[in-house]
Amino acid sequence: MKQEVLSAYESEKFISKHVAVPESQLVRKFSEISIKTPLVLKIISQQAIHKSDLGLIKIIHNKNEIEPSFNELITTARKNKLKIDGILVQKFVEGQQFIICLKKDNIFGHVILFGLGGIFTELLDDISIRKCPITQADAQEMLNELKSAKLFHGFRNIKLNTQLLKETLVAVSKIPQKHREIKELDINPLILNAKEGKAVDARIVLEKY
Repeated sequence: MKQEVLSAYESEKFISKHVAVPESQLVRKFSEISIKTPLVLKIISQQAIHKSDLGLIKIIHNKNEIEPSFNELITTARKNKLKIDGILVQKFVEGQQFIICLKKDNIFGHVILFGLGGIFTELLDDISIRKCPITQADAQEMLNELKSAKLFHGFRNIKLNTQLLKETLVAVSKIPQKHREIKELDINPLILNAKEGKAVDARIVLEKY
């Protein structure tokens, strides 16, 4: 069975039908950027999965930083001999990072995984798993099962929209009902704060029959 790996841009377009994503645009020239700061610049390349490890992501707080950061990303990509599809420009979202994944299991079918995201995903191994689809009650249980569950109860005065998070988990868990061809879907990270939760990076692997 063949597989197709969608680019980060293609993956974002796919999940935007199910989960909130930041305002974004794919550009090839600095002059094409229309999103106002603060924003994030990301190299889009099928050869770059862990973009932060390679220095392929830049957070921009001031408009004067955009052009030099854009040029630096291009230079870094060339040094790593990457084939570039473009640079994704995203509105910057601040908050706590989480990971939401779908995996196609040979026995159980699709399962959903949820845990701390960003660079801490592999380090802390703090995840909860359920068979798809899930209910909001299941989603609440997944939050409670994390070692880091204190985050959802005002830890260090961190305020998170947990209701929106649960709704997002339920929405993602229902995606395989219409898209059985999904082998893997990773949203890492979903950034959540007191008001909003948005998927800022995604990777999707499809089975091709």
